[in-house]
Amino acid sequence: MAHPRVYDDADPLLARVRAIALTFPDAREVEAWGRPTFRAATPMFAVYGVHDGHDTGLVFKPDPDERPALEHDRRFYAPPYHGPFGWLAIDLGDDTDWDEVHELLDSSYRQVATKARVAALDALGPAQ
Repeated sequence: MAHPRVYDDADPLLARVRAIALTFPDAREVEAWGRPTFRAATPMFAVYGVHDGHDTGLVFKPDPDERPALEHDRRFYAPPYHGPFGWLAIDLGDDTDWDEVHELLDSSYRQVATKARVAALDALGPAQ
């Protein structure tokens, strides 16, 4: 049974997430659970839209070394379903630091991507 779509393609925050997430090597968007997910070919590195009133939440897999600091930052929380597996989320809005979002997505991508894809990412040089 397919999940109903719970996001709007015209959402400007989703557009910003797409503009970042789809720049990673072989990144693609796949709708799952009625939400946009972003994948490094197959493995997922981000989900837009969380449950429980976090419609603009961005779920990502943090770098294990950075996770403790993020957990002490009130902006981050353990999302339902993904949280028990080490993922975190942040709600996006008008005050979002998009450079920080890029860093979070970069780190998440590196956690799941193959070594070849990470090498391809490194070959691109620093993010613009």
